[in-house]
Amino acid sequence: MNNLVVIREAQVSDHPFIFELSPYLAEVAQLDWHSDDAMQKMQDNYISEMLTETSKPAITFIAEINKVPLGFIHVRTHEDSISGEICGTIPLIAVSPKSQGLGLGKRLIEQGESWAKSLGCRLLHLEVFANNEKASSFYENIGFKPETIHMIKPI
Repeated sequence: MNNLVVIREAQVSDHPFIFELSPYLAEVAQLDWHSDDAMQKMQDNYISEMLTETSKPAITFIAEINKVPLGFIHVRTHEDSISGEICGTIPLIAVSPKSQGLGLGKRLIEQGESWAKSLGCRLLHLEVFANNEKASSFYENIGFKPETIHMIKPI
């Protein structure tokens, strides 16, 4: 399977595919104190922001099989809040639900890690919604460790 997977830099023509995964990304957050509409709007806005060019280094990669896009990762630089050093950060990664379990997420993260290392980064950062246990478990299995926890209480 891995021999068929191609990881390539995203093009503007990939934007519709990236937005196709937005409802899935909004759904897995499972934040019942926010409306579905608010979550979807947040996710769409976040993707739009991610795809906007900035002066800071950033890149989006697409995972595809037989020229069919199945997942993406966006990686950019970020100032570590503890050390102040520039590190890589993954603000967004998604694999289409029908393609999960094929190793695409791991391959995308490896590509993002290589990109960050090529810029001299020592750390790779990401955030995951606390209720997304499947993603949290995946990230921990490939070496990520929790550093801080952001908590919220509806009042």
